[in-house]
Amino acid sequence: MIDAKHVFADAAEVAAWLAPQKAAGKKVVTTNGCFDIIHAGHAQYLAEAAACGDILVVGLNSDESVKRLKGPSRPLQSENDRLEIMAAIRAVDAAFIFREDDPRAFLEIIRPDVHVKGGDYSADILERPVVESHGGTIKILSFKDGRSTTGIVRKMSSAPEGK
Repeated sequence: MIDAKHVFADAAEVAAWLAPQKAAGKKVVTTNGCFDIIHAGHAQYLAEAAACGDILVVGLNSDESVKRLKGPSRPLQSENDRLEIMAAIRAVDAAFIFREDDPRAFLEIIRPDVHVKGGDYSADILERPVVESHGGTIKILSFKDGRSTTGIVRKMSSAPEGK
């Protein structure tokens, strides 16, 4: 079982956990996504995100949200499994599931110093107004080309059955 200190029920629990750390001057970084199959692009991205501050918090889309965003065949792993995997990653300090299709509601609660997205996004993201209204900044990180969950799924579905 994963250390429960890394897994939270919702953004309000995360914010309560962060309060004394923010008061001590710790810089909070947030990111979000489906993280359905963790791959090399995710590993690089999460390490870069963690380097942007002192505490990295990851919001994972709920199963229902992933279905709405990615289609009926997704997610491939349950939200609880994705949460457990994310919390086990060394670069991640806290993880939780959010039920909305975008992170603005949880960003309003957590109020990060930095919110990061991958290089497949532009700096003009819908999260910007919420993050900046609380003094935070948006940072677009690098992108490991050719690495995606969709690509892995395609490759797996076209591979011949093996032993």
